[in-house]
Amino acid sequence: MSPEALNSLFSLCIGFALAGALASGYQAMAERPAGFGLLHEGVAPKTFAAVPFLVFAAPFIIMRNTLRGTRIERRRFEFVMMATIIAGFWSLMSGTFFVITLRAAGLLA
Repeated sequence: MSPEALNSLFSLCIGFALAGALASGYQAMAERPAGFGLLHEGVAPKTFAAVPFLVFAAPFIIMRNTLRGTRIERRRFEFVMMATIIAGFWSLMSGTFFVITLRAAGLLA
């Protein structure tokens, strides 16, 4: 496996792990699951604070909603595959940003 592929795989895993940790932490603190409905609370500082949170927690929320939708609504395979690709790409990008930030801070070699 090439170093570039390994780096991308590491970023993908870090992105999903970060998304899961953020969503689980939110659920532990707020006692309700995180979702995109956080943006529908009007113009308030809480809504603006939800944007960066949702940017990094979105892959987990997308996959959770997709997997729940397959059981409840009997969604088609194509829809599930597309949602998985979107969540994976989003996770790759947020993981890459997080890894770059850790490298810039000197916490990752």
